[in-house]
Amino acid sequence: MEPTEDLSNYKYGVFYYNKNDRRIIVPKRIKYLGWTLNFARPVSYFIMGVLITLIVVAWMVAPDK
Repeated sequence: MEPTEDLSNYKYGVFYYNKNDRRIIVPKRIKYLGWTLNFARPVSYFIMGVLITLIVVAWMVAPDK
């Protein structure tokens, strides 16, 4: 069984957290739903911060209609 399929590697049933898995981006439990981050890796929090920052900046500079 792949580590991403083991429910004990998920916090709150949603966030993948496995210190033994060296990957940063991993497939979700249900493969056809895409990918997720391994939050046991500190760089995952950086990636999330960058994505959230980009969304907020894009929202702020978008022209009003």
